[in-house]
Amino acid sequence: MKILEVVNAGRTVSRRSFIKGVIAAGATASATSYLFRGPASAFAAPPAHGAVERLMSLNVNGQQRRVDVLPHETLAMTLRYKLGLPGTKLGCDRAECGACTVLLDGTVHYACSILTHQVRGREVLTIEGLEAPDGTLHPVQEAVVDEAGFQCAFCAPGFIMAMVGMLNQNPNPTREEAARALSGNLCRCGDYNKILNSAMRAVEYTQQRV
Repeated sequence: MKILEVVNAGRTVSRRSFIKGVIAAGATASATSYLFRGPASAFAAPPAHGAVERLMSLNVNGQQRRVDVLPHETLAMTLRYKLGLPGTKLGCDRAECGACTVLLDGTVHYACSILTHQVRGREVLTIEGLEAPDGTLHPVQEAVVDEAGFQCAFCAPGFIMAMVGMLNQNPNPTREEAARALSGNLCRCGDYNKILNSAMRAVEYTQQRV
């Protein structure tokens, strides 16, 4: 990861840490205001029409996570910088590369193009939630490891989640069907043949576990 040189009191921090710190500072200020606010005033202005509650609970990887969310904050930003789940990558940030792919109620979605407030009450699954509690890898993860399916692997989490979503919909796809199902994800290294090998191996492993 490229490093953004931000000098503060003689220290250098990474770009991700800098962004995370800025967002966290805003969340802390909001939460502090919420916790220590005084009695409601009779003259306090009512909430603006269409305003949304910022403090909300999200069902992420089977756990309820309480988080402060800005009105126009995307799910990708919330997952990475507020919930500490950086497996959801930010690539194009405009629903073109698939690096931020997650599952919502078992279906593939781009986390960069859906607002966090829109997933209230839905089940969010990221790559961090695929591994079983005992450490057993998901069949797709195991297949990717065995096939060495990626080169730089920046796109790997998105492809893996897309494969899981594909298998949820079609447990026994052909190679051509897998290629179509994964067409919404891009690999900057061009390792599509190995990625498809991983997908077909994942089909085998999934059937073996049934």
